[in-house]
Amino acid sequence: MSSDKTILVFGATGQQGGAVARALRGKGWAVRALVRDPEAEKARQLAAIGIDLRKGDFSDLRSIENAMSGAYGVFSIQPSSGQGAAYGMTDEQEVRYGKAVADIAAASGVGHLVYTSVGAAGKGETGMGHFDSKTAIEEHIRRLDLPSTIVRPSTFMEMLMLPGMGLEKRTFTFLMREDQPLQMIAASDIGRIVASIFGDPERFVGRTLDISGDELTGRQLQEVFSKAAGNPITYNRFSDSFLDENPFLGRLAALVDDGRCAGSADIPALRSEFGELLTLAQWLSGEGRLLFARALQAADAPVALR
Repeated sequence: MSSDKTILVFGATGQQGGAVARALRGKGWAVRALVRDPEAEKARQLAAIGIDLRKGDFSDLRSIENAMSGAYGVFSIQPSSGQGAAYGMTDEQEVRYGKAVADIAAASGVGHLVYTSVGAAGKGETGMGHFDSKTAIEEHIRRLDLPSTIVRPSTFMEMLMLPGMGLEKRTFTFLMREDQPLQMIAASDIGRIVASIFGDPERFVGRTLDISGDELTGRQLQEVFSKAAGNPITYNRFSDSFLDENPFLGRLAALVDDGRCAGSADIPALRSEFGELLTLAQWLSGEGRLLFARALQAADAPVALR
């Protein structure tokens, strides 16, 4: 019974980890969360829904060992080095911490580890450290005597609401071309999928799953946004000159063009396994409605994809 087993969730105060923690609690699991500051607002919100907070961080391996003691399962996620210097995470640290969590899980006799990676991982070297770091962690996990499942989410729907994309000007500028499909997923669906994986380990142990809930071209995205906003929103890809001047976005666009960041999930098969997954239109009219409204009203801001 899930209520008799504990899952340790890393990153529970963040987007993916929070969605996983809430989904697991909704399924009746006992959930622990490793947090830096148990008194922080997001940590207190977790405690309010019955999540057991354990103080610690990735640089303190003893705190990880203590938090993992007696846990049946582990949801592993590390701050991505691609999130920028504000997070204080280098590519090397991300790999080291991801491997350490898996090593401690194997040594502790954890029954099932689920690692969340990224869609571009495992598809050849990308030249972007925060993608290739996840490939390295994936490969390390597979070498261990540890029951594990790897999920590779596509672009987050929440990411489309970041400032600087132009929604406040009734335009939207992003990475795919007008006729080029890009897959995307709601964070809440990542949580539901991970909870389902923990609930049926024999079915999922040893598998690597690309996961997504929707797939839209730039032109289709324009239609969905326009309908949700109630007035026209025009889609544009970042200009070639802008991408030439911005190595980070330029490389992301190239990886979208060659398919590695466009998403390769079999969405009908995922729906067959996990049930309905949110389309962007459904997300915009439901849990993403407030984020969309804020993006439409936002003041001008720089592009902030990291």
